[in-house]
Amino acid sequence: MVYAASGESGNRSRDTRMHKEILETAKYPDVIFRLTQFDGKLPLPGISDGNIHGIMFIHGEDHQLTTSVHAELTGDRWHGTTKFDVPYVNWGIKDPSNFLLKVKPVAKVEIELSGEVKPSR
Repeated sequence: MVYAASGESGNRSRDTRMHKEILETAKYPDVIFRLTQFDGKLPLPGISDGNIHGIMFIHGEDHQLTTSVHAELTGDRWHGTTKFDVPYVNWGIKDPSNFLLKVKPVAKVEIELSGEVKPSR
């Protein structure tokens, strides 16, 4: 889970507008990814590359997401990294473009992940 208002670009006025008008972080404070499946092998312990499938909850809506991940398992804990595109305009988030600024309708995201390994039932 990520607190949506924690994002900063380094430009205070742009960040204020982004949180108030675009992301509406007062109304939608959290961004959550719920992992549903991992395709790949996790050596015990070891490093692995695979794909993760899950649900991204952002701006009050669920969206299917599949992305590649590089992960390492140590004991019952794992950590990894992933990069993916968020088609925020297609996901119902307002386009921040205006007559002076044109913004691509996709945001590039890089995330560090971690979790606990639990046996499947």
